[in-house]
Amino acid sequence: MSEPNTTQAPPAILFVDDEATAVKYFQRAIGQLAPVVTGGSVEEGKALLDAHGDSLAVLVSDQRMPGEYGNELLRYARERYPHIVRILTTAYSELDQTVEAVNQGQIHRYIKKPWDITALRMEMKQALELSGLRRERDQLVREKLMVLQKQTVATRVGMVHAICASLIGPGRFQPVETYLAGTSLAGARNAEPDWQRLDYADLVGAESQRCGVYGHAVGTKLAEFRARLAGRGAGDATAVLAEVLGAAVRRDGDVVTWAAPDALGEFVARPVADAVSDEHAAWLAALLWLEEAGGALQLQREGDAITARATTRTESFAKDRLAVWIEQLTEA
Repeated sequence: MSEPNTTQAPPAILFVDDEATAVKYFQRAIGQLAPVVTGGSVEEGKALLDAHGDSLAVLVSDQRMPGEYGNELLRYARERYPHIVRILTTAYSELDQTVEAVNQGQIHRYIKKPWDITALRMEMKQALELSGLRRERDQLVREKLMVLQKQTVATRVGMVHAICASLIGPGRFQPVETYLAGTSLAGARNAEPDWQRLDYADLVGAESQRCGVYGHAVGTKLAEFRARLAGRGAGDATAVLAEVLGAAVRRDGDVVTWAAPDALGEFVARPVADAVSDEHAAWLAALLWLEEAGGALQLQREGDAITARATTRTESFAKDRLAVWIEQLTEA
Protein backbone atom coordinates (compact mmCIF):
# COMPACT_ATOMS: atom_id res chain seq x y z
CA MET A 1 0.00 0.00 0.00
CA SER A 2 1.50 3.33 -1.01
CA GLU A 3 0.58 6.63 0.66
CA PRO A 4 0.44 10.19 -0.67
CA ASN A 5 3.26 12.64 -0.11
CA THR A 6 1.58 15.17 2.18
CA THR A 7 3.94 17.94 1.00
CA GLN A 8 2.55 17.76 -2.54
CA ALA A 9 -0.04 20.38 -3.39
CA PRO A 10 -1.82 18.66 -6.32
CA PRO A 11 -4.77 16.44 -5.33
CA ALA A 12 -4.07 12.74 -5.71
CA ILE A 13 -5.75 9.80 -7.42
CA LEU A 14 -6.36 6.67 -5.36
CA PHE A 15 -6.12 3.48 -7.42
CA VAL A 16 -7.18 0.22 -5.76
CA ASP A 17 -6.48 -3.11 -7.50
CA ASP A 18 -5.08 -6.41 -6.26
CA GLU A 19 -3.16 -7.02 -9.51
CA ALA A 20 0.40 -5.69 -9.24
CA THR A 21 0.70 -5.39 -13.03
CA ALA A 22 -2.39 -3.20 -13.23
CA VAL A 23 -1.07 -0.99 -10.43
CA LYS A 24 2.28 -0.47 -12.17
CA TYR A 25 0.60 0.19 -15.52
CA PHE A 26 -1.78 2.76 -13.99
CA GLN A 27 1.04 4.55 -12.16
CA ARG A 28 3.14 4.69 -15.31
CA ALA A 29 0.24 5.99 -17.39
CA ILE A 30 -1.18 8.55 -14.94
CA GLY A 31 1.73 9.45 -12.66
CA GLN A 32 2.66 12.56 -14.65
CA LEU A 33 -0.92 13.81 -14.54
CA ALA A 34 -1.35 13.63 -10.75
CA PRO A 35 0.13 11.88 -7.70
CA VAL A 36 -1.10 8.27 -7.58
CA VAL A 37 -1.84 6.50 -4.30
CA THR A 38 -2.36 2.73 -4.46
CA GLY A 39 -4.00 0.01 -2.42
CA GLY A 40 -4.48 -3.69 -3.02
CA SER A 41 -7.86 -4.36 -1.43
CA VAL A 42 -11.11 -2.73 -0.34
CA GLU A 43 -9.84 -2.73 3.24
CA GLU A 44 -6.65 -0.90 2.27
CA GLY A 45 -8.66 1.52 0.15
CA LYS A 46 -10.90 2.41 3.07
CA ALA A 47 -7.87 2.97 5.29
CA LEU A 48 -6.32 5.32 2.72
CA LEU A 49 -9.58 7.22 2.35
CA ASP A 50 -9.85 7.71 6.10
CA ALA A 51 -6.22 8.78 6.42
CA HIS A 52 -5.98 11.08 3.38
CA GLY A 53 -9.53 11.76 2.17
CA ASP A 54 -9.05 15.53 2.04
CA SER A 55 -6.05 15.26 -0.30
CA LEU A 56 -7.67 12.77 -2.68
CA ALA A 57 -9.61 13.91 -5.74
CA VAL A 58 -10.36 10.70 -7.64
CA LEU A 59 -10.91 7.07 -6.67
CA VAL A 60 -10.47 4.34 -9.28
CA SER A 61 -11.35 0.87 -8.02
CA ASP A 62 -11.22 -2.54 -9.62
CA GLN A 63 -14.40 -4.56 -9.12
CA ARG A 64 -13.08 -8.09 -8.50
CA MET A 65 -10.69 -8.25 -5.57
CA PRO A 66 -10.16 -10.69 -2.69
CA GLY A 67 -12.71 -10.12 0.03
CA GLU A 68 -15.19 -7.35 -0.73
CA TYR A 69 -15.95 -6.11 -4.25
CA GLY A 70 -15.01 -2.64 -5.45
CA ASN A 71 -18.67 -1.57 -5.22
CA GLU A 72 -18.32 -1.55 -1.44
CA LEU A 73 -15.33 0.79 -1.55
CA LEU A 74 -17.16 3.15 -3.90
CA ARG A 75 -20.19 3.18 -1.60
CA TYR A 76 -17.93 3.90 1.37
CA ALA A 77 -16.31 6.82 -0.45
CA ARG A 78 -19.66 8.25 -1.59
CA GLU A 79 -21.01 8.33 1.98
CA ARG A 80 -17.92 9.78 3.66
CA TYR A 81 -16.02 11.69 0.97
CA PRO A 82 -18.58 12.93 -1.58
CA HIS A 83 -16.10 15.35 -3.19
CA ILE A 84 -14.06 12.41 -4.53
CA VAL A 85 -14.93 11.41 -8.11
CA ARG A 86 -15.50 7.64 -8.19
CA ILE A 87 -14.65 5.39 -11.13
CA LEU A 88 -15.15 1.62 -11.46
CA THR A 89 -12.92 -0.52 -13.66
CA THR A 90 -12.89 -4.25 -14.40
CA ALA A 91 -11.80 -6.77 -17.00
CA TYR A 92 -15.02 -8.74 -16.60
CA SER A 93 -18.47 -8.18 -18.03
CA GLU A 94 -20.30 -7.64 -14.75
CA LEU A 95 -23.29 -5.71 -15.97
CA ASP A 96 -25.46 -6.25 -12.89
CA GLN A 97 -22.91 -4.86 -10.46
CA THR A 98 -22.09 -1.96 -12.77
CA VAL A 99 -25.75 -0.97 -13.18
CA GLU A 100 -26.19 -1.22 -9.42
CA ALA A 101 -23.22 1.07 -8.84
CA VAL A 102 -24.57 3.63 -11.32
CA ASN A 103 -28.09 3.52 -9.89
CA GLN A 104 -26.83 4.05 -6.33
CA GLY A 105 -24.78 7.04 -7.39
CA GLN A 106 -21.56 5.31 -6.47
CA ILE A 107 -19.64 5.96 -9.69
CA HIS A 108 -18.96 8.75 -12.15
CA ARG A 109 -17.60 6.46 -14.89
CA TYR A 110 -17.18 2.81 -15.73
CA ILE A 111 -13.96 1.93 -17.58
CA LYS A 112 -13.49 -1.56 -18.98
CA LYS A 113 -10.09 -3.24 -19.01
CA PRO A 114 -7.81 -3.39 -20.91
CA TRP A 115 -7.49 0.39 -20.93
CA ASP A 116 -6.79 2.58 -23.89
CA ILE A 117 -3.96 4.77 -22.58
CA THR A 118 -5.13 7.97 -24.32
CA ALA A 119 -8.72 7.50 -23.22
CA LEU A 120 -7.63 6.64 -19.67
CA ARG A 121 -5.59 9.83 -19.37
CA MET A 122 -8.50 11.88 -20.71
CA GLU A 123 -10.86 10.26 -18.20
CA MET A 124 -8.50 11.02 -15.31
CA LYS A 125 -8.00 14.61 -16.45
CA GLN A 126 -11.76 15.18 -16.61
CA ALA A 127 -12.24 13.51 -13.23
CA LEU A 128 -9.63 15.78 -11.64
CA GLU A 129 -11.31 18.84 -13.13
CA LEU A 130 -14.70 17.67 -11.86
CA SER A 131 -13.31 17.15 -8.37
CA GLY A 132 -11.91 20.69 -8.43
CA LEU A 133 -15.30 22.07 -9.43
CA ARG A 134 -16.96 20.12 -6.63
CA ARG A 135 -14.55 21.58 -4.09
CA GLU A 136 -15.25 25.11 -5.34
CA ARG A 137 -18.99 24.48 -5.18
CA ASP A 138 -18.76 23.04 -1.68
CA GLN A 139 -16.78 26.06 -0.50
CA LEU A 140 -19.38 28.45 -1.92
CA VAL A 141 -22.18 26.44 -0.30
CA ARG A 142 -20.36 26.49 3.05
CA GLU A 143 -19.96 30.26 2.85
CA LYS A 144 -23.61 30.74 1.96
CA LEU A 145 -24.77 28.45 4.76
CA MET A 146 -22.57 30.27 7.25
CA VAL A 147 -24.29 33.54 6.36
CA LEU A 148 -27.73 31.92 6.70
CA GLN A 149 -26.67 30.35 9.97
CA LYS A 150 -25.62 33.69 11.43
CA GLN A 151 -28.83 35.32 10.22
CA THR A 152 -30.89 32.64 11.94
CA VAL A 153 -29.00 32.88 15.22
CA ALA A 154 -29.47 36.67 15.12
CA THR A 155 -33.19 36.22 14.45
CA ARG A 156 -33.51 33.85 17.39
CA VAL A 157 -31.76 36.28 19.72
CA GLY A 158 -34.14 39.01 18.57
CA MET A 159 -37.07 36.66 19.13
CA VAL A 160 -36.07 36.13 22.77
CA HIS A 161 -36.20 39.91 23.24
CA ALA A 162 -39.57 40.08 21.49
CA ILE A 163 -41.02 37.28 23.64
CA CYS A 164 -39.92 39.03 26.83
CA ALA A 165 -41.28 42.39 25.70
CA SER A 166 -44.64 40.91 24.75
CA LEU A 167 -45.09 39.05 28.05
CA ILE A 168 -43.86 41.57 30.66
CA GLY A 169 -43.69 44.82 28.69
CA PRO A 170 -40.97 46.69 26.79
CA GLY A 171 -37.90 48.19 28.40
CA ARG A 172 -37.27 45.34 30.83
CA PHE A 173 -34.04 43.86 29.58
CA GLN A 174 -32.76 41.96 32.64
CA PRO A 175 -34.35 38.59 31.69
CA VAL A 176 -32.96 38.91 28.16
CA GLU A 177 -29.50 39.70 29.54
CA THR A 178 -29.51 36.70 31.87
CA TYR A 179 -30.93 34.36 29.25
CA LEU A 180 -28.34 35.34 26.63
CA ALA A 181 -25.56 35.15 29.21
CA GLY A 182 -26.60 31.54 29.81
CA THR A 183 -26.65 30.89 26.09
CA SER A 184 -23.14 32.29 25.76
CA LEU A 185 -21.79 30.35 28.76
CA ALA A 186 -23.23 27.19 27.22
CA GLY A 187 -21.00 27.78 24.20
CA ALA A 188 -23.94 28.17 21.81
CA ARG A 189 -22.15 30.02 19.02
CA ASN A 190 -22.53 29.20 15.35
CA ALA A 191 -24.31 25.92 15.88
CA GLU A 192 -25.09 24.08 12.67
CA PRO A 193 -28.81 23.76 11.97
CA ASP A 194 -29.78 21.22 9.32
CA TRP A 195 -29.72 23.68 6.39
CA GLN A 196 -29.22 21.00 3.76
CA ARG A 197 -32.63 19.44 4.47
CA LEU A 198 -34.61 22.57 3.59
CA ASP A 199 -34.72 25.18 0.88
CA TYR A 200 -34.80 28.81 1.96
CA ALA A 201 -38.59 29.23 1.88
CA ASP A 202 -39.14 26.07 3.91
CA LEU A 203 -36.45 27.14 6.35
CA VAL A 204 -38.10 30.51 6.96
CA GLY A 205 -41.46 28.82 7.52
CA ALA A 206 -40.01 26.23 9.88
CA GLU A 207 -38.13 28.90 11.83
CA SER A 208 -41.27 31.01 12.17
CA GLN A 209 -43.25 28.05 13.44
CA ARG A 210 -40.51 27.05 15.90
CA CYS A 211 -40.29 30.58 17.30
CA GLY A 212 -44.06 30.82 17.61
CA VAL A 213 -44.32 27.51 19.43
CA TYR A 214 -41.52 28.52 21.80
CA GLY A 215 -43.07 31.92 22.54
CA HIS A 216 -46.45 30.29 23.26
CA ALA A 217 -44.82 27.72 25.56
CA VAL A 218 -43.00 30.45 27.52
CA GLY A 219 -46.25 32.43 27.88
CA THR A 220 -48.10 29.36 29.12
CA LYS A 221 -45.36 28.59 31.65
CA LEU A 222 -45.29 32.20 32.89
CA ALA A 223 -49.06 32.18 33.46
CA GLU A 224 -48.67 28.93 35.37
CA PHE A 225 -45.85 30.36 37.53
CA ARG A 226 -47.81 33.53 38.30
CA ALA A 227 -50.64 31.44 39.71
CA ARG A 228 -48.50 28.74 41.32
CA LEU A 229 -45.96 31.06 42.92
CA ALA A 230 -48.32 33.76 44.16
CA GLY A 231 -46.96 35.19 47.38
CA ARG A 232 -43.38 34.10 46.67
CA GLY A 233 -40.80 36.81 46.11
CA ALA A 234 -37.32 37.45 44.77
CA GLY A 235 -35.84 36.18 48.03
CA ASP A 236 -36.90 32.69 46.99
CA ALA A 237 -35.16 32.98 43.60
CA THR A 238 -32.93 29.88 43.76
CA ALA A 239 -35.60 27.79 45.49
CA VAL A 240 -38.14 28.73 42.84
CA LEU A 241 -35.66 28.03 40.03
CA ALA A 242 -34.89 24.56 41.38
CA GLU A 243 -38.60 23.91 41.83
CA VAL A 244 -39.70 24.86 38.31
CA LEU A 245 -36.73 23.34 36.46
CA GLY A 246 -36.83 20.05 38.31
CA ALA A 247 -34.29 17.41 37.26
CA ALA A 248 -32.52 19.80 34.88
CA VAL A 249 -30.74 21.42 37.86
CA ARG A 250 -29.62 20.68 41.40
CA ARG A 251 -29.73 23.10 44.32
CA ASP A 252 -27.06 23.43 47.00
CA GLY A 253 -28.09 26.16 49.40
CA ASP A 254 -28.22 29.43 47.50
CA VAL A 255 -26.61 27.95 44.35
CA VAL A 256 -28.42 26.23 41.46
CA THR A 257 -26.29 24.16 39.07
CA TRP A 258 -26.84 22.86 35.55
CA ALA A 259 -24.76 19.69 35.08
CA ALA A 260 -25.60 19.71 31.34
CA PRO A 261 -25.08 23.39 30.47
CA ASP A 262 -25.74 22.98 26.74
CA ALA A 263 -29.43 22.96 27.68
CA LEU A 264 -29.19 26.72 28.23
CA GLY A 265 -28.46 27.26 24.53
CA GLU A 266 -31.26 25.04 23.28
CA PHE A 267 -33.45 27.60 21.52
CA VAL A 268 -30.65 29.65 19.97
CA ALA A 269 -28.29 26.86 18.95
CA ARG A 270 -30.18 23.76 17.95
CA PRO A 271 -31.39 22.86 14.43
CA VAL A 272 -34.76 24.12 13.27
CA ALA A 273 -36.14 20.58 13.25
CA ASP A 274 -35.47 20.18 16.99
CA ALA A 275 -38.45 21.18 19.11
CA VAL A 276 -37.65 23.27 22.19
CA SER A 277 -38.22 21.36 25.42
CA ASP A 278 -40.67 22.28 28.19
CA GLU A 279 -37.71 22.69 30.55
CA HIS A 280 -36.16 25.32 28.32
CA ALA A 281 -39.45 27.20 28.05
CA ALA A 282 -39.67 27.05 31.86
CA TRP A 283 -36.17 28.56 32.12
CA LEU A 284 -37.09 31.75 30.24
CA ALA A 285 -40.50 31.89 31.97
CA ALA A 286 -38.73 31.67 35.35
CA LEU A 287 -36.54 34.65 34.42
CA LEU A 288 -39.66 36.63 33.48
CA TRP A 289 -41.36 35.71 36.76
CA LEU A 290 -38.24 36.75 38.66
CA GLU A 291 -38.17 40.09 36.84
CA GLU A 292 -41.74 40.75 37.92
CA ALA A 293 -40.80 39.73 41.47
CA GLY A 294 -37.96 42.26 41.49
CA GLY A 295 -35.04 39.84 41.43
CA ALA A 296 -32.30 38.62 39.12
CA LEU A 297 -29.72 35.87 38.72
CA GLN A 298 -25.98 35.89 38.20
CA LEU A 299 -24.73 33.02 36.01
CA GLN A 300 -21.19 31.69 36.05
CA ARG A 301 -19.28 28.88 34.37
CA GLU A 302 -17.59 26.57 36.88
CA GLY A 303 -15.69 23.79 35.12
CA ASP A 304 -18.17 21.70 33.14
CA ALA A 305 -21.18 23.19 34.92
CA ILE A 306 -23.04 26.52 35.00
CA THR A 307 -24.24 27.95 38.30
CA ALA A 308 -26.84 30.57 39.20
CA ARG A 309 -27.03 32.76 42.30
CA ALA A 310 -29.46 35.49 43.27
CA THR A 311 -28.17 39.00 42.59
CA THR A 312 -29.31 42.60 42.38
CA ARG A 313 -31.11 43.69 39.24
CA THR A 314 -29.41 46.01 36.79
CA GLU A 315 -31.72 48.97 36.38
CA SER A 316 -30.55 50.12 32.97
CA PHE A 317 -28.72 48.70 29.97
CA ALA A 318 -26.99 50.33 27.02
CA LYS A 319 -29.27 50.85 24.03
CA ASP A 320 -27.03 48.71 21.83
CA ARG A 321 -26.89 45.81 24.31
CA LEU A 322 -28.97 43.46 22.15
CA ALA A 323 -26.78 44.21 19.14
CA VAL A 324 -23.71 43.41 21.25
CA TRP A 325 -25.17 40.02 22.15
CA ILE A 326 -26.05 39.27 18.53
CA GLU A 327 -22.50 40.07 17.47
CA GLN A 328 -21.05 37.91 20.23
CA LEU A 329 -23.27 34.91 19.57
CA THR A 330 -22.73 34.96 15.81
CA GLU A 331 -18.98 35.47 15.75
CA ALA A 332 -16.91 32.65 14.27
